[in-house]
Amino acid sequence: MKTKGFLFSILLITSFISAAQILKPISWKPIMSVDQPTIGEEVDLIFNANIDQDWYLYSSDFDPDLGPMLTVFEFEENDTYELVGETRPINASEKYDSLWEGNIRYFRGKAQFIQTVKILDADYWISGTYSYQVCTDVDGKCIPFEDDIAFGKQKKKEVIPVEDESSKSGGSLWSILIGAFLAGLVALLTPCVYPMIPITVSIFLKQSETKKEGIKKAIVFGAAIIIFFSLIGFLVSLIWGFTALNELSTHWLFNLVIFTVFILFALAFFGMFELTLPSGLVNKIDKQADKGGWIGIMFMAITLVVVSFSCTFPIVGSALISVLGGGSVMEGTLAMFGFSLAFAIPFTGFAIFPAWLKTLPKSGGWLNSVKVVLGFLELALALKFLSVADLAYHWGILDREVYLGIWIVIFTMLGLYLLGKIRLSGDSEMVSLPVSRLLLSIATFSFVVYLIPGMWGAPLKSLAGFLPPITTHNFNLLPNPVEEGNICDIPKYQDFLHLPHGLQGYFDLEQAQECAKAQNKPLFIDFTGHGCVNCREMEQRVWADPQVLDRLSQNFVLVALYVDDKTKLPENEWYTSDYDGKVKSTLGKQNADLQIIRWNNNAQPFYVILSPEGELLISPKSYDLNVQSFVKYLDTALENYRKQ
Repeated sequence: MKTKGFLFSILLITSFISAAQILKPISWKPIMSVDQPTIGEEVDLIFNANIDQDWYLYSSDFDPDLGPMLTVFEFEENDTYELVGETRPINASEKYDSLWEGNIRYFRGKAQFIQTVKILDADYWISGTYSYQVCTDVDGKCIPFEDDIAFGKQKKKEVIPVEDESSKSGGSLWSILIGAFLAGLVALLTPCVYPMIPITVSIFLKQSETKKEGIKKAIVFGAAIIIFFSLIGFLVSLIWGFTALNELSTHWLFNLVIFTVFILFALAFFGMFELTLPSGLVNKIDKQADKGGWIGIMFMAITLVVVSFSCTFPIVGSALISVLGGGSVMEGTLAMFGFSLAFAIPFTGFAIFPAWLKTLPKSGGWLNSVKVVLGFLELALALKFLSVADLAYHWGILDREVYLGIWIVIFTMLGLYLLGKIRLSGDSEMVSLPVSRLLLSIATFSFVVYLIPGMWGAPLKSLAGFLPPITTHNFNLLPNPVEEGNICDIPKYQDFLHLPHGLQGYFDLEQAQECAKAQNKPLFIDFTGHGCVNCREMEQRVWADPQVLDRLSQNFVLVALYVDDKTKLPENEWYTSDYDGKVKSTLGKQNADLQIIRWNNNAQPFYVILSPEGELLISPKSYDLNVQSFVKYLDTALENYRKQ
């Protein structure tokens, strides 16, 4: 999740979007044993690795003919240093592996390799690569990697030249937590929850003989709310998080159901009807809360959650839908934890400091306005799910200009509502326009003005992850920046698949590889998806840069492999996957299977650059909005190809 201007800041409140990431269950930290070695001194290059739970790394000191990929260090020779002995693993474990029919050596948790070198020049430079493979006990998956070795006086602070995926994951988890926390704050401002704050706090104070007892009860109350919501997130993500993935998140039925649910959420917020739980269930929980004591306090918290169901469920439901779209157990639990934390803090805080209650604004019509604004946002978000199904199945009912037109109408009406020009049931009459509503209406209309050029083909880069690709735009007054490319014949599937920015290329790997051989150019493979938010971001914010666009169009044969395309292939092209034993009958399933089998990866975007003969020219690359990093990636791959 990333903040993209005004709209995305708002959407963050009601939707938690997990960016697809490359799975890298190992992180390396190469260091030198001596910071400033002198000429003639022997020093150790120490390669430390942290390995995720349930994963293991193959060592470098067993029979390579057994089959597993050993950890191999290759150093480039130069006059500034020389190797002393071989790279040695430290304290590797050993066992007999029946699969490989031999003894293998491996590491779990942590690994360490040491290479001694002799420094021959004050301006030394040590470079090379280390390749390795990590495997998991959970599903037998193995993932190979290759990283660069870089030690030298000019690059002492850049000891780790590879991207640390664990830091990216941490950033994503923080984004989920922050977004969920904001959603919880918004839920507090709904008419089902806000009036409950002073009522609940007063109950604490009346039931407690001392202030200390009241504080304890308030803390238990807040903890119960957090536990309840977090448990929901854990259970839902445990059931769905590992099975949904692209197959579920791009299936037409799933997306149409979620589209319908979001529309119902919006209508409920508009006041057309009220979402309620069965009264019998509410009464039973309420009776448990009346018993008092610590158990009663916990049921009191659950009662609050149940009573506020009609306002909080659409917001919580948005988070759960994100989990159903492929989030992990950690992400689902964290989302609900963040939501409940914001939800619980005011009840606990005001119980500890009851004098603060006097500072709360009085309940009124403004609470209903919060619901209506959320209704407009839910309506806008609903289109995203319809768009995913539309793109995956090529229905052609929600092209880019249609999508934008609906958004322009929705946010225009939101602006008019904020100005008081539209009133719904439950709204109180507005005598004068509050400054807060005036500022929000200005921001909303500014966003509408930003959207309007998109109707004529403006890229709207900050919304690239939400909008259909520009290739679906039928009324484009802006010419594509590129109308040429490295193609040899008519690409298969070009009638319904397209590359962005007018780039020319293929959608079938074999056809692209034949053209790469004919033109003697490297092959750029883009594993992408119709429903991939980060793919659209990369295309609009990185590929659109003239430096990248020029290199892609001139130096490579491009092939885009859509992993979620539902196009049914002729039966004679079907096959049974070696990975999961299932028949792959659609274009998307075969592309996804190719990515998993050849590169042990199922996240998009995922970029692979090969020679025409199929040799890897550089380590695959994933989501990275740094343009210069992507330019370097392309240039390095091209340079490696020319060296061959």
